[in-house]
Amino acid sequence: MSVHNFNLFADYRQFYLQDEKSDSSLEDSWTQEATDRLLAVAPGVIGVGTVRTMTVPVSIEVRDTEPSQPVQCDHEVECSIELPSGKLVVAGCTDYFPDAARITVKPGIYRARIYYSNLDSLSEDGLEGEDTYSIVLWPGTLTDIRVLKRRNA
Repeated sequence: MSVHNFNLFADYRQFYLQDEKSDSSLEDSWTQEATDRLLAVAPGVIGVGTVRTMTVPVSIEVRDTEPSQPVQCDHEVECSIELPSGKLVVAGCTDYFPDAARITVKPGIYRARIYYSNLDSLSEDGLEGEDTYSIVLWPGTLTDIRVLKRRNA
């Protein structure tokens, strides 16, 4: 198991997890449904929605098995991502891709569970907050997007 912590600029209220070799785009993936669930996907890329357009704390845990303990959070979704290159790029959507952080993983298909916490902690102007975003990855199969817990919007 490995844990990686980042502070990502969530410009346009989103950040990406992407296979280093993927050339997919989320341009057409941010539908109203995706916006409501705070998650957009395309082959080899996950777009995680945020509640503010500022730098946000992001934690990524890479595990060998699915997490079994429940996590206290406001919103929880799950999806799949193919990582054939074995390099997961972690970036804000306006970050310069070659300079973005990378996590080395065993090449393959992963499940991703995203936990969104403290979503109601924003300041009145929406710029400050205690919102956090935690992602757990483990080897799995390609499956549909699942909303496990829906936030009170």
